[in-house]
Amino acid sequence: SLVVSDDDVWRDQFYNGNIEKERGAVVLRLAKSWFRIGSLEILAHSGELDLQRRLLDFIIQEHFPSIPVNDSNRYLEFFSTVVSETANLLALWMSVGFAHGVCNTDNFSLLSITIDYGPFGFMDSYDPNFVPNTSDDERRYKIGNQANVGQFNLSKLLQALKPLLDPRQKQLASQVLEGYGEHYYSRFTELFKAKLGLLGENENDNYLIAFLLKVSLLC
Repeated sequence: SLVVSDDDVWRDQFYNGNIEKERGAVVLRLAKSWFRIGSLEILAHSGELDLQRRLLDFIIQEHFPSIPVNDSNRYLEFFSTVVSETANLLALWMSVGFAHGVCNTDNFSLLSITIDYGPFGFMDSYDPNFVPNTSDDERRYKIGNQANVGQFNLSKLLQALKPLLDPRQKQLASQVLEGYGEHYYSRFTELFKAKLGLLGENENDNYLIAFLLKVSLLC
């Protein structure tokens, strides 16, 4: 919901130095959780490991019921779940042409839900360079780079979790992260095959999907 105020505020809408007064407003956003990768990053960066552990245990208990809170591998299981679910989420974004706009770690949910999509947009026609965020001059968050940015953010999550993992768990977590690309591509392919009505497995399915996307780009 949007609550508009009668008070004026100074805004630089396009971040180009042209500051103007406009009516103030507050946007109310709802989600089942607002815990993000950045929520753990900031605690790890400041060395507040006890608080980080308490927060992580709370998140697991509240939102990951399949992971026993007293399991010594709970943080590894948590990371593995977030990696696979993030891959699923990014594939879903791509399947409908959704560009988030600002895919930094503070805007990526630990529950792998879509939050904080301020300058988002949907492609009218296929274009991997599509950027809805006018302030993203370097096209870091262009739609065709979202999957890569997702993996980058997960690497930052792993970095934040490492102080809580033993050497064996760190090695396994790194292997989990390495599998992100394969998981994403598998889900991406599955979604696009469903769009095309392709049944079963055929070695030419992936070629057909890539060919149709290329044709769409040329149209």
